[in-house]
Amino acid sequence: MKRFAMAAAFVLAAGFAIGSVRAADTPGVTATEIKIGNTSPYSGPASTYGVLGKLETAFFGMVNEQGGVAGHKINYISLDDAYSPPKTLEQARRLVEEDNVAFMFATLGTPTNSAIVRYMNQKKVPHLFLATGANKWGDFKDYPWTIGWQPSYRTEAQIYATYILKEKPNAKIALLYQNDDFGKDYFLGLKDVLGDKFEKIVVVATYEATDPTVDSQLTTLKASGADVLVVAALPKMSAQAIRKVHDLDWKPMYLMSNVSISVGAVMNPAGPENGIGIISGAFVKDPSDPTWANDPGMNEWRAFMNKYMPGADQSDNNYVVAYGFCKTIMQVLKQTNGDFSRENIMAQTNNLHDLEIPVLLPGLKVNTGPTNHHPVRAMQLEKWDGKKWVLFGDVIQGAPS
Repeated sequence: MKRFAMAAAFVLAAGFAIGSVRAADTPGVTATEIKIGNTSPYSGPASTYGVLGKLETAFFGMVNEQGGVAGHKINYISLDDAYSPPKTLEQARRLVEEDNVAFMFATLGTPTNSAIVRYMNQKKVPHLFLATGANKWGDFKDYPWTIGWQPSYRTEAQIYATYILKEKPNAKIALLYQNDDFGKDYFLGLKDVLGDKFEKIVVVATYEATDPTVDSQLTTLKASGADVLVVAALPKMSAQAIRKVHDLDWKPMYLMSNVSISVGAVMNPAGPENGIGIISGAFVKDPSDPTWANDPGMNEWRAFMNKYMPGADQSDNNYVVAYGFCKTIMQVLKQTNGDFSRENIMAQTNNLHDLEIPVLLPGLKVNTGPTNHHPVRAMQLEKWDGKKWVLFGDVIQGAPS
């Protein structure tokens, strides 16, 4: 009996040791909590996008109020990086090495995520559903721990180029883009479709994210004689561009990046009448469009906003996009069945099939796999009528280059 008791004690002690090892191998997870990290630009040139981090914080607060996930409350740590790549790296290292988060979620911006993508993959920390459409987030070979969410900017540009060729086969195109991987995806997407024509029919101007205005670039582009304008810019610069094009009395076919179609953050500040006729691509439902007034998915979103973000500008579609991110990560967490190891979180991220998200346009679903890190691959064109974005045409499927 004495030997049996000693053996039992040994087995029990070994069990505790194994449990401790497992806990140590599951960063950011305790018996009651899972830590998730995020960086967002609450200040700086892209502070308009800070609303995404605010919605995500409110969303996880709602989840905790409802009991959490698999018995765990979510500790969401969202830090300001001011849209500054060095600051993003500093904050990411803090989140991973000091706060010991289980994974990073919805980190915003192309240049900022570019600053941390190698670090996240070297550390094998899931870097999930980035708030940026750079095509490279689909590079599952070089960045297996990183995955985007929204349609690729390069795919978006391919869709625009196809539309331009159909509507204006003899077009001369002016392209204004931010001088980083975000803007360069639009350059590459146009080139994918235009091929040898690109050098002959496209005139290009760039700007830096820290530039005060884009007025001089637009004046130069107008002088080129272009009758089509494509603008790949952040909200602040996009609003400036709309006003400047109007002031120049320039009337090109005007296509604008989806990241800057917010009614509250771009169209209204630019002067809604100044943007009439602008074309963009959509993948989420526009909260200002009466088409979705009685839509069950948007009613769900509005109920959330009214309860958890009272007073927020519900015409800002950034809140809609962030809600889509959150609904997607919640499906991943549910699929883990409580195994919040980084390996299983990544495995479940790569295992989403025809997931319906309430704020996505009809016909669009989320699909992922180990070799598919572009969860949403389609868009529908839309046109600004002075009050709202009006969808037209069919949903267009894209295949990232």
